[in-house]
Amino acid sequence: MQNTAIRIGPISLSSTLTTNLINPKITSLAGPVGLTLAQPYLILYHVRVINRTGTNATVSYWVGATRANAAGTEAFFNGAIVPPNSTIEEYGRFVMRDTDFLVGGAGTASVLSAIFDGEIGFQSM
Repeated sequence: MQNTAIRIGPISLSSTLTTNLINPKITSLAGPVGLTLAQPYLILYHVRVINRTGTNATVSYWVGATRANAAGTEAFFNGAIVPPNSTIEEYGRFVMRDTDFLVGGAGTASVLSAIFDGEIGFQSM
């Protein structure tokens, strides 16, 4: 089975640092006849945060349980400053399963936008 490119966003980040941003779980799935598919996985390759204002703003992301940002679960940026009218980016291979939630937000509401690029795929069973 082949993965499919996916873009999530742009998402306007709130100042609630426990906002659920991404969870790859699908509750209803119709596959080809005779093929049972497991829950999907998501591979993030590019995480972008855009500051569209004239002031500094901070951003933080965690991975783990829904609406949680426990110590030790930091995923990206962790209070990173996004300079005025600019973008910060992260590249890599970050795999998320159906039980993972990417949560986070900004230090100031409605200042930052987030875009995630990657692939979504299904494991055949």
